[in-house]
Amino acid sequence: MTRNFEGSANVRRLAAVHAALGDRIGGAPAQHEATAFASANIALCKYWGKRDHDLNLPMTNSVSLSLGSLGTRTSIRLSDMDRYWLNGELLPCDSPEAHRLAEYLDLFRSEQAPAFEIRSDNTIPTAAGLASSASAYAALARALDRLFDWRLDLRTLSILARLGSGSAARSVATGFVEWHAGTREDGADSFAEQWPEVWPELRIATLFISKAPKAIGSREAMRRSVETSPLYSAWPTTAWRDLASLRAAVGSRDFPRMGAIAEANALAMHAVLIASRPAIIYWQPETLAVLRQVELLRAEGLSVYATLDAGPNVKLLFLADLETALRTAFPDLAVVAPFFGYTNFSSHPLNAQKIDFA
Repeated sequence: MTRNFEGSANVRRLAAVHAALGDRIGGAPAQHEATAFASANIALCKYWGKRDHDLNLPMTNSVSLSLGSLGTRTSIRLSDMDRYWLNGELLPCDSPEAHRLAEYLDLFRSEQAPAFEIRSDNTIPTAAGLASSASAYAALARALDRLFDWRLDLRTLSILARLGSGSAARSVATGFVEWHAGTREDGADSFAEQWPEVWPELRIATLFISKAPKAIGSREAMRRSVETSPLYSAWPTTAWRDLASLRAAVGSRDFPRMGAIAEANALAMHAVLIASRPAIIYWQPETLAVLRQVELLRAEGLSVYATLDAGPNVKLLFLADLETALRTAFPDLAVVAPFFGYTNFSSHPLNAQKIDFA
């Protein structure tokens, strides 16, 4: 399969890869096949709006928490033609997902590696507002790194992953991860950085309102809301303020402050979406019911907070000592300990397995 670099966007993306890899670009693979895993992430301060669509450069910094064993395991192998498997099913070559993957892989093809077979398995619902594309492209970037034996650092890996999906920049690492917006036109200063804080008691739980793909994908929702929502003009200032407050809250282990900021930031993003024209409403009645129940639990003295990405599913933030109480309130919780992988997944419908992060 030959590369297709017609158009300025593809040329700019290839230039970004050349800048990141240097003289390693175009080399022969070190092995025939490689496998990698990447966690999905949930943003505590959201990424919403791009300063550059070609290179997936954001308007503001964002910060996320990794979701343990909820993510994507991807294997890549050399092949005579491109084949893409997702959760055991072969993707049609004319599908949007296959086209997006082919464009990304075009950035790394060479005479010694003209085509690839990709097999990816998600332990999260695909395209349901749980950052599945983030873990998918982060896992693919890591697998490419192993296939070619580039031995890339976190910064460079995040730049390559970002070219596939913006939020993938944050999924190449675990724990608290900040994605820097940068200011350069070539995106060389837009990369992910892992915060040093480790918070063993911190928990994230997911309530799956819907596992169905979203009617409006995140890319289209972002474009429409930036272009049409009268509330978007206030978003960058809000995001920068929330990020600074989150940094201080995490640094001082102030959980109520961290949770309140994350919840407010998510609701502000959804307000931008709802104000778009036409409106983008991801919430379902069950979403609102969960948000209301979280509010009532706080009124009863439980320090629990909610956050949502661009979708209907709700994530809860709390500390370990509340897990039993919250499992009583929400029996279907899938609980993640971000700094220890996972807890009690065996009974969850997804039956996620613990995966080595090495």
